[in-house]
Amino acid sequence: MPEDSYTALLARRGVGYTARKLGEEAVETIVEALQGSRETLVYESADLLYHLMVLLALRGASIRDVVSELERRHKERAGSRGGGEG
Repeated sequence: MPEDSYTALLARRGVGYTARKLGEEAVETIVEALQGSRETLVYESADLLYHLMVLLALRGASIRDVVSELERRHKERAGSRGGGEG
């Protein structure tokens, strides 16, 4: 990644800084969900997901790991209900 990219800046500043940025983006996403248009909600959601993916990478995880966890939970819940949809 280019040294002067925003992603590189987040990586240099570390987990704490990136986590705070994620929190800021979460608040902005909530505000847009409650008061904004669909377009501004999507825009802020993209920022939220971007910061989450960077934070995950800084901790050695990825969005694929999150998806795998969601799939595991879905299968676990479906199994506890005898194979029903969840």
